Amino acid sequence: MTRFSVWAPAAAKAEVEAARRRYPMARVAAEAPHGWPGWWTADVPGVAAGVDYGFRLDDGEPLADPRSLRQPFGVRGLSRIYDHSAFAWTDRSWRGGPLHGSVIYELHVGTFTAEGTFDAAIGRLDHLRTLGVHTVELMPVAAFPGHHGWGYDGIHLWAVHEPYGGPDGLKRFVDACHARGLAVLLDVVYNHVGIGNRLDAFGPYFTEAHVTPWGPAVNLDQPGSDEVRAFLIGNALMWLRDYHLDGLRLDAVHALEDRRALHLLEELAADVQALAARLNRELVLVAESDLNDPRLVSSREAGGYGLSGQWSDDFHHAVHAAVTGERQGYYADFGSMAALAKTYTRVFFHDGTWSSFRGRSHGRHVDVFRIPAHRFLGYLQNHDQVGNRATGDRISASLPPELVKVAAGLVLTSAFTPMLFMGEEWGADTPWQYFTDHIEPWLADAVAEGRKNEFARFGWGPAEVPDPQDEATFLRSKLDWAQRDRDPHVGILAWYRELIALRRARPELTDPRLDRVRADFDEEARWLLACRGPLRIAANLGTGTAALPLGQPGAAVLAASASGVSIGQDTVTMPPAAFAVIETLAPPPNP
Repeated sequence: MTRFSVWAPAAAKAEVEAARRRYPMARVAAEAPHGWPGWWTADVPGVAAGVDYGFRLDDGEPLADPRSLRQPFGVRGLSRIYDHSAFAWTDRSWRGGPLHGSVIYELHVGTFTAEGTFDAAIGRLDHLRTLGVHTVELMPVAAFPGHHGWGYDGIHLWAVHEPYGGPDGLKRFVDACHARGLAVLLDVVYNHVGIGNRLDAFGPYFTEAHVTPWGPAVNLDQPGSDEVRAFLIGNALMWLRDYHLDGLRLDAVHALEDRRALHLLEELAADVQALAARLNRELVLVAESDLNDPRLVSSREAGGYGLSGQWSDDFHHAVHAAVTGERQGYYADFGSMAALAKTYTRVFFHDGTWSSFRGRSHGRHVDVFRIPAHRFLGYLQNHDQVGNRATGDRISASLPPELVKVAAGLVLTSAFTPMLFMGEEWGADTPWQYFTDHIEPWLADAVAEGRKNEFARFGWGPAEVPDPQDEATFLRSKLDWAQRDRDPHVGILAWYRELIALRRARPELTDPRLDRVRADFDEEARWLLACRGPLRIAANLGTGTAALPLGQPGAAVLAASASGVSIGQDTVTMPPAAFAVIETLAPPPNP
């Protein structure tokens, strides 16, 4: 006996079609299951896991379940019953992975390996262990149209993309990660649902009261929104509970239009905290936001949303602009050593300051005495900052290895939680481009034209911008693992391993107290010197040799990206394009 349930408040009649037979569904009293009207249910004998089914509303065509756990025939096909309890987990002793002290590795399943599957990715996990990372962050794996894509246009949010390996493939991957001591975060998208979804046939999942870049907003605060919120929060809890995931990355939360007194994010954080207590496992929620608003990671008691962490684009922009010299678009306000020093010590450059890119003031001040630094993720590259460039070029494709090492040093010695983008650790120069496999021809054409028009404003010709729908764009974006064993990639990989090992060995580098981080700089000579307890973080981005004041006698060079770093009485001499971590002598006690 299998119980089928569906929320369809406007329907006058509902049926479930399972194993090619139709069964009437009964309207559920408003008291169950949540006290909201519109639920239908049916108990069907003789069907179990592996049976395909769909729902018919008012004698219409069969539609996939909005909460479908499997879509073996793609996003337009029927759903398949899936039994979460059938998988044999081996991670019973696993207790989760906290953000504090961790290094995160973002990867896209389809381009991480040649095969583009969960099982193939398992074969590369030992590389991540040797690298020293603690946490894998998967880009979205919810079922999306076509064979390949970034995953941010998911149609069936409860199902796993079949070409990656489906639900069992994801479970094998998570189980294998936990066996190696690696936590796993999953990127989820709740600000919109991909074009072609049929959710509106079931109920008011969307509202025109708010508009987003993707059209009508997900309905979080209009009539019927109680059930929509339960749909999203239930989805989040499913990933954490049934797939043993250690946390979620929440895509573009600034696009969640919610005017309720209790914001969806705060409600989600409370429910995840309760689930963590029941599972006796640490669970984390990390937001992507361009608001520069520390309330996301402030405690609920302090009036915040209580999330575990958030991405920090300002730190990325400051590092990127400083090492590349780029100043177009949102890099316009960055590039100075002052901007680099401010983001290194105070998180946001725009913390209420004027943003020339936005034409207005932007952001809010971070109270560094109250909010620990590990709640902010720092990165040199991520899928957005690479893939949203015209040709998807990585920073390592245009910068000399010496500057790549300096940039990596700034990220991996910061007080933030560092995040790497797959292949970054060996300075991969393969592009990571914007690729799609839309099944609607009109949408495929619109996306391709939109990309060309967007970059034409920056001087790119139509032939220079890769066609997202061309399979070659997807194939070009796959990592070339053979690069790891060739120069200069061998040296870059060794540098990343050295820095991550140093970060693990020296607690000063993971000390989350930003009020104790100081930074000095010279704008003209283009160097920065940061204090992390007795350690000095020295970066010379200038074209000449520079002597940086340590403030007290230096004892040892713990790591250096180039030869020629030398310690004087109370200075360190740095060659051009060099980075070093210096240990200083403790000051003498007061007499």
